[in-house]
Amino acid sequence: MTEFQVQGMSCQHCVAAVTRSIQEIDPQAQVRVDLENGKVAVDSTQSEQALKDAIDDAGYTVVGVASA
Repeated sequence: MTEFQVQGMSCQHCVAAVTRSIQEIDPQAQVRVDLENGKVAVDSTQSEQALKDAIDDAGYTVVGVASA
């Protein structure tokens, strides 16, 4: 499980965009978005960098990462 601190998310469209972008590189990924706290938790076989790039590609900025 990797948790990203993400800036720029404010609505359900943001949730869908981030989720879709991550699931494009890993269709089996489990994605949980916490809009209130600006966090995206991802359970995926992809690398942390690949997941960060997917979030960036969706138009959001990753400002921190924590792996669990």
